[in-house]
Amino acid sequence: MSRRIALSAVLILVAMAMAGIVYVRKLSPVPVDVARVERDVEIRVFGLGSVEAQVLSRIGFQVAGRIVKLAADQGEIVPAGTVLATLEDSSQRARVSKAEVAKLQAQAALAKAQALLQRSEANLQQRVLVNQRRQSLVDRGSVSREQADEAQTNETLAQADLAVAKAEVRVAEAARDDVAAALTIEQVLLDQHRLVAPYRARILSRLKEAGAVAGVGEVVFTIIEPHSVWVRAFIDEAVSGGLAIGQKALVRLRSEMNTVVEAQIVRIDQENDRVTEERRIYVRCLTCEPEHQGRYLGEQAEIEIIKRVVPEGLFVPLRAVSGFDGRAGMIWTVEDGKLHRRLVALGDRLLDGRVLIAGGLPAGARAVVSVPAEGFTVGRRAVASESPR
Repeated sequence: MSRRIALSAVLILVAMAMAGIVYVRKLSPVPVDVARVERDVEIRVFGLGSVEAQVLSRIGFQVAGRIVKLAADQGEIVPAGTVLATLEDSSQRARVSKAEVAKLQAQAALAKAQALLQRSEANLQQRVLVNQRRQSLVDRGSVSREQADEAQTNETLAQADLAVAKAEVRVAEAARDDVAAALTIEQVLLDQHRLVAPYRARILSRLKEAGAVAGVGEVVFTIIEPHSVWVRAFIDEAVSGGLAIGQKALVRLRSEMNTVVEAQIVRIDQENDRVTEERRIYVRCLTCEPEHQGRYLGEQAEIEIIKRVVPEGLFVPLRAVSGFDGRAGMIWTVEDGKLHRRLVALGDRLLDGRVLIAGGLPAGARAVVSVPAEGFTVGRRAVASESPR
């Protein structure tokens, strides 16, 4: 009898313990963390990129020759028009001198032709006057017909001489222009022995040294326009919707990860990368000094773009969402002190993994569970406490 009583007592205790466990796990109010309403939340997207230059030029000589002087080196910033390098040019200078002498000869020949033209014009005027006088006197018998005909012939010859003189002047002018053009060509070729900065530039690299022979078009310097430095970033096209020129961006260079540089979007490529499914965007610091911003092209950078600001909203971790398909998912809510399941629309995602609840909550329902736990069942009583975030 005592054994039966003891066994019954044990069974009763086990049953009570199991009932207590069931109550604790299934029926007792469960404490839950709920998301709190947040205000002025920045929706950011993250991307990786590198420092690049919009204006980059690889410059060299238009003629071949031996480099005798280099006037700039890597890292220097030079004004537009600065002579960066010079080729040996003695033979070309001789050609320019020869062309200058030819120009002087052509100018002298033109001056001689113009003088002969003036002489022919004066001679013609004289012949015309003589002919007019003799033609007026021939009828009076003061001048013979032979003399009058001779005067007429002399006037005709003077007119022919004048035409020849005019033609010789035109020939001399053409010769002068031809020689001037030849001199210009030689001077241009001489100028091409100097390599000049086409714009205010920073020297990115110097590929030749003094004494080296440079071929036609061979790169001597790589230069960039300092104000054109920007960061090209690649953004996953799944989160790139809403990106626009002018939006604020925060840039961290790999060499200075503790320094944040404010920038803004200045260009968005109109075609995504079909392989990586990314969108290329370009951000530029508008207040940085060109001498100090992104000195090293190709350096990796991290970019966060502030796409928009949510004035007020509820954000829950993705681990609190089940059946998430990119647009909607199931969440737990606390309504009238009890747990409920709700299918809600989801919006922007934060960089910390939380996602915005865009719709689907009943009116007045703001208690959204941020950390679900085992034992949740619809209708179970719950005690809500705000998440520390």
